Amino acid sequence: MTRILLAAGLLAALAATPGYAQSVNLTGTYKCVQACRGGLVGYPAYITQNGPDLNLLTEAGEAYRAWPDWFSPATRIYVDAMNLGAVYSPDGVLIQFDNGTIWQRDIPAPPPVRRRR
Repeated sequence: MTRILLAAGLLAALAATPGYAQSVNLTGTYKCVQACRGGLVGYPAYITQNGPDLNLLTEAGEAYRAWPDWFSPATRIYVDAMNLGAVYSPDGVLIQFDNGTIWQRDIPAPPPVRRRR
């Protein structure tokens, strides 16, 4: 009987764990604004998110795969090939890598308003 209760408790605990998807969709174009590779400040960087998996294209044109950080999946990502983590803002506008590099989402300006005469 004790084993059945222990097994039931373990299953309930596993079912109650949170998912590992980011809290925001990070897909988009970013600009490197600080500590950019090769001094490429202002150059575009791109993220494509498919579920929890992320594809990154840096300002230097290097492609990497990333995924939610194991310990903080709702606020951090981890890039294994670079052995580097990053924290992102709750709205997904800023991404700050552990090496000091900062990407800011490139939000285009709204089109000009035409006024009728």
